[in-house]
Amino acid sequence: HNLQYMRTETHVQDISIFFDMFVFLHFCVEVKDVEPTEPLGPVVADNASRQHRYASGQYFFEYLVVVSLKKTKDGSSYEPQITYQFPKRDGMAKFQKEEEEKTLKALTLFCFPEGINWAPLTEYHSETFSFVLTEVDGSRRNGYCRRLLPGGKGARPPEAYCIISTLACFGLFSKIFDEVEKRRQISMAMIYPFMQKLREAPFPAPGNTVEIKSFIPESGTEIISLTRPLDSWLEHVNFATLFDCLTDAEVLLVFASAILERRIVFIADELGTLSQVIHAVAALLYPFTWQHTLISIVPEILIDVVMAPTPYLLGVQKRLLDQVTDQSDLLLVDLSEDKKETFIVSIGDESSILPPKLQTEILEELSNRQKEMNRVVSEAFLHFFVKTVGHYSSYVRCSRAGGQGVFEKRSFYKAIDSKTTRHFVKKFIQTQMFDLFIQEVEQQQAGPQQGED
Repeated sequence: HNLQYMRTETHVQDISIFFDMFVFLHFCVEVKDVEPTEPLGPVVADNASRQHRYASGQYFFEYLVVVSLKKTKDGSSYEPQITYQFPKRDGMAKFQKEEEEKTLKALTLFCFPEGINWAPLTEYHSETFSFVLTEVDGSRRNGYCRRLLPGGKGARPPEAYCIISTLACFGLFSKIFDEVEKRRQISMAMIYPFMQKLREAPFPAPGNTVEIKSFIPESGTEIISLTRPLDSWLEHVNFATLFDCLTDAEVLLVFASAILERRIVFIADELGTLSQVIHAVAALLYPFTWQHTLISIVPEILIDVVMAPTPYLLGVQKRLLDQVTDQSDLLLVDLSEDKKETFIVSIGDESSILPPKLQTEILEELSNRQKEMNRVVSEAFLHFFVKTVGHYSSYVRCSRAGGQGVFEKRSFYKAIDSKTTRHFVKKFIQTQMFDLFIQEVEQQQAGPQQGED
């Protein structure tokens, strides 16, 4: 399976208008989703409010699987195997069953990307990470994984709980895993009643909350509140890890490489660090979308993907560093705490890709991110796109009445006064992310001529 970055498919017809209206729209969403006579709070399950409170047709997850490490037949090593699936899928056609078996087999690789290199442990700090599977038909599903040490005495290998969902909401699923882990410490049997109630609960609309009732021995019935953030297009992203691992200036160099669709490999010890940083880097490109290979955690068995000549964003565990450093024409970024240098391999021109003035402006905006990290970071990079390519809609013209729009590329970049900005834009408009963005705008442009609103 090819793995790609999954984001809410939001396409804007005019970035300038979109950003100018950003704060206004933020409050419009709040007014739309919240009843004026009551505070934002738990979902009330009456028919009148369900349209506002629930995301239409969306449920939390498709299934939960438990992946355990089992000894191989010769007893020399371990291999990951699915030991539980909830719910069981019955009544599927043969081809559907075959496709699902392939997907489930892939999950074992991503839950334990280290392969067979395991030994029994007496202590293990649980970790949470995510990945995205793109199926043959183009549909995308998210894998959320929590690895922990199962109950018992003595040394034992860890196990992984993996939730498969079409929904991209890392923070919400991390909280769900906290509840799963709490119940796992009591008994395996305590997990499944909770997951059944979760599966039956509709997914809340942005800015709303759903409550799950769950019984725990000696504690009684608990009410778990799960709230989606109001800005749902950022709910799969946490920029904090990115800026914990890199300085602001280093983030700009990574952004510059990503915006020109180069090959970028991130190195770290922690799986959670890799997945969070890669999703954050892809989110910096909004409203454009990374169109190439994205594998947040590369399983050891698939490490040869680093030799691919096409653009990619890859996350590789540091113990595999020797298998990556022989590559050139890429940016190799070390995210680990004990790193000697951040950029182990680089092309060398990364600092000159973005216009100097705009680099300074981004850094100034980022310096104000202490209180509202996600909002400030996303707006800083959105500002950059507004200033460089925000005038694009004036250069999409209709070839004939009712016909598809045509983007006048040469006129577009020649209209830019700044030489450094024009030099950058001439490169950026050659990327696939910009090309596909403009293609969609051209298809939507049938009808009004330039100057008509």
